[in-house]
Amino acid sequence: MEPAEPTKIGQMRMAELVASALRERILAGGITDGSTLPKQDELVAQFGVSYPSVREALRILETEGFVTVRRGNRGGATVHAPDIGTAGYALGLTLQAMQVDVPDLGQALAVLEPICAAHCAQREDRLEVVVPRLRELLAISESHLDDGAAFTRASREFHDAVVGFDTNATLRVVVKSLTSLWSAQEESWADTQLSRGSYPSRSERVQAQRAHERLTAVIADGDAAEASRLAQEHLTATQRWVLRSLRTRVIDAASTRTRMRFRH
Repeated sequence: MEPAEPTKIGQMRMAELVASALRERILAGGITDGSTLPKQDELVAQFGVSYPSVREALRILETEGFVTVRRGNRGGATVHAPDIGTAGYALGLTLQAMQVDVPDLGQALAVLEPICAAHCAQREDRLEVVVPRLRELLAISESHLDDGAAFTRASREFHDAVVGFDTNATLRVVVKSLTSLWSAQEESWADTQLSRGSYPSRSERVQAQRAHERLTAVIADGDAAEASRLAQEHLTATQRWVLRSLRTRVIDAASTRTRMRFRH
C-alpha cells in the first residue's frame, strides 16, 4: 500500500492544477457561461495528465459550482460562471447558518439601499437607462394593485432594479444579493398573509406604489439626497408590515423560493 500513496498524492496535486487552470479561464471569460468543457480525452491531451486527475479536477469544479457534470456517453461538463445569484445564494446560506434573523437583514438594507437610490440619481444617463425601466416596473405594479401577491412581486422587482443600476460593482453585487434575499422573505410572508386574509389593504398598496413613483421622480430630477431620504423612509414603512410577523424569524435562504429567485 505504501508505494501507491505518492501516486495518489500526485494525482490530487495534478487535479488541483487542472481545476485551477480551468477555473481561471472561466473567471476570465475564456470559457463562457453555458458552454461545455472539452471532453475528458481532450483535457487529458491538453494538460498531459491522467484520466483520474481530470475526473478529480471536474469533481472539484462541480463541488465549487463552476460546472455541472453529466455522466454517460453523451455526458459532459456544462460551465456556470459565477454571478450575482451565485454570490447572493452563498451569502444567504451563510446568514442562515449564523441564525441571522429577518429584522437584521432589514436593517442592513435600510442603510445600503438608499445609497444605491442616491447613486441612481447621480447617473448622467439616468433618463435614458434608469428611469425608463423604473417607470416600466411602476406600470406593472400599478396593474396589480388588486392582486396582493402579484403586487408584492412587482414591487420587489422595482427595488431590485434600483439596486441593480448602482454603478459601483462591489456595492451592486452585495446589495442586490441582500435585496433578493429580502424579496424571498417578503414574498413568502405575502403568501401567508393572503391565505389568512390579513394582507395589507389596497389603500396601503397604493401608498407603497406612490412612494415608488415619488422615488422615481426625484431620481429623474437628479436629487440624490432626496432619493436617499425617500428610499429610507419607504423601506422603514414597508418593513414594518413584514416584521410584524417575521420579527423573530431566521432568514430562510435554502427554500425553493429563494433558490429560484437567485437563479432568476
